[in-house]
Amino acid sequence: MKSYLRLLTRLRNRYLMTIDIVGLVIIPPLAMLLRNDDPGIVGPFSNALLVYTLVMLFGKILVFVRSELYSELWAYASIPALITVMRALALSGILELVLFFGLLLPIGLVPAGFPRSIPIISSLLTVFWISGSRLGIRIIYSEFRDQGTAYHSRRVLIAGAGAAGALTIKELQNNSQLGFVPVGFVDDDPQKISRRVHGVPVLGPLGDIPNLVKQHHIDEVIITMPTAPGKVIREVVQLCRQVKVPSKTIPALYDIVRGTARIDDVRSVQLEDLLRRGVIETDVTQVMLLLTGGRVLVTGAGGSIGSELCRQIKMFRPAEMIILGHGETSIFQIMKELGESPVSDMKITPVIADVRDQERMDQVFRSLRPDVVFHAAAHKHVYLMQENIPESVTNNVLGTRTLVDLANRYDVRRFVMVSSDKAVNPTSVMGVTKRIAELIVQDAANRSGKPFVTVRFGNVLGSRGSVVPLFKHQIAMGGPVTVTHPGVTRYFMTIPEAVQLILQAATMGKGGEVFVLDMGEQIKVIDLARDLIRLSGFTEEDIEIKITGLVPGEKMFEELFYEEDRIERTSHDKIMVSYSRMDHDVPVSMGEGNVSIHQHIVSGIPGYEDSLAMDVTTIIEAAHQGSENIVSRLFSKLVPQFRTPDLAADADEAIARMSGQSASLNVKS
Repeated sequence: MKSYLRLLTRLRNRYLMTIDIVGLVIIPPLAMLLRNDDPGIVGPFSNALLVYTLVMLFGKILVFVRSELYSELWAYASIPALITVMRALALSGILELVLFFGLLLPIGLVPAGFPRSIPIISSLLTVFWISGSRLGIRIIYSEFRDQGTAYHSRRVLIAGAGAAGALTIKELQNNSQLGFVPVGFVDDDPQKISRRVHGVPVLGPLGDIPNLVKQHHIDEVIITMPTAPGKVIREVVQLCRQVKVPSKTIPALYDIVRGTARIDDVRSVQLEDLLRRGVIETDVTQVMLLLTGGRVLVTGAGGSIGSELCRQIKMFRPAEMIILGHGETSIFQIMKELGESPVSDMKITPVIADVRDQERMDQVFRSLRPDVVFHAAAHKHVYLMQENIPESVTNNVLGTRTLVDLANRYDVRRFVMVSSDKAVNPTSVMGVTKRIAELIVQDAANRSGKPFVTVRFGNVLGSRGSVVPLFKHQIAMGGPVTVTHPGVTRYFMTIPEAVQLILQAATMGKGGEVFVLDMGEQIKVIDLARDLIRLSGFTEEDIEIKITGLVPGEKMFEELFYEEDRIERTSHDKIMVSYSRMDHDVPVSMGEGNVSIHQHIVSGIPGYEDSLAMDVTTIIEAAHQGSENIVSRLFSKLVPQFRTPDLAADADEAIARMSGQSASLNVKS
């Protein structure tokens, strides 16, 4: 069997040409017989038929060669090959008519009584002969191939009868070595049910999967819905679990579009597939206007969000990408990845620096002059930041203030800070420092009138320090999988989805806004653990889930807004904007209406900073000195919604003392 298939795939085109020549020699006499239904009619026109046959033979073969009819591997013929055949046959038919009526008949090479319909009949017979030989090779190859693999192939059901499903079916049919035999489709579109795609029937809706699996002895289900939201994928996976049939999928549309995956890359269902949203529409024009041809600085460029920002920004062809981070290994890795990009005219400038180092950062801004800054550098691990309060303050608060001040000083066109849902009603050091960072950005925008904005969202799958890599490691080690509380819920989003929306939100801000991404519904972390266990091929009997208790600073659920915030929809259906009163932006009576305290000159001393700036300076000084009690009290002053059982009660005097020192320093400057 394999030898026959190998013969068909290696059939030389000179053999096909020989077959064509034989057919083209036979066709004119056959056309004459069909025209007159009398064998005796051929005799009087034998000389004319010979001339006609030779002329048409050479003319048609020339057309076929020029049309590349002999360049195809007909065992793998598809629509483009069919188009080649049709074009060649159309040209040969036109040539036959032109040669007959424009050459042979006028100069008398065929007699006047030669039937005028012969060129038409001959052209039709040529169509049957040429296309039939090619189609025959394709059919024979398909039949032999299917018979040779049917006994050891897996019978598959395709979920999704759209364009992706059709391409998947075609790939499976053309590559028998994959070991899949497509039995049918399931699709919720009633217009597709009972129809056929590439000869494969659409058997019913998605809900019929359990019955169809039993009825047709299905071995596996392949999900071919790259634009479907995670909710639909989850439903299909659950239906497959009911009948204990494995499910696979093709990548999400975003991965296909950006070239990191092919539409025919059938793989196991991953957690990201279960949680993804529908297709995110991006106003590419606005993002291009922001990024194309400019100098873009990304801080934390080696991290999960920062590196994905770099990947997506490069597609908009900035003149220069400045990738800044504290860890040399991660910066080297993203630099190498970006350097392998086909966007060859983009300059990549790696910078190893700490955002807390004011002198170093000033040097970076002064020498590189970025146009747009995406600030993704931050400490985000809740438990570690509870144990390292000074580090959290200096990195998340001082680092943000340093960047904001430099962005203002060096006329950065747009500044975008990446924030967290843990900044809302924070109970952790990480959350409250991110909220203070939000206030710093908002305050800078109010002062300068520049489009400095914040983008706030929840957890992203696969980021460093998130539960997903932890769960995967615990499963690989045989368990147990540790969950702090069975009722804990979190927002989740894939990293590419989050970055797409960050770039879109970056184009919207006019200054001071906090853009909040639509995170969908919160998901129980314990359900996430169960999904990962099942997707890894285990059950909860194989891998234990252990409840360990909430860690310091951990919340039972996350929030995206403060209660007093005014929430508005933007032009993008997955991006909202939160308008909140800054705690340090309290109106002060000046006799001529109310003005912001930012505009108020305290104690009549010009240049004296407002209370927010003073408190930020004080908390940074306290962090440098390791005064965690003072830092904790200032957390509550800067963010009144901050709640923790570890607040110090005896730091008022020290705070006043440090505030006085800070004020003194600011007056001198």
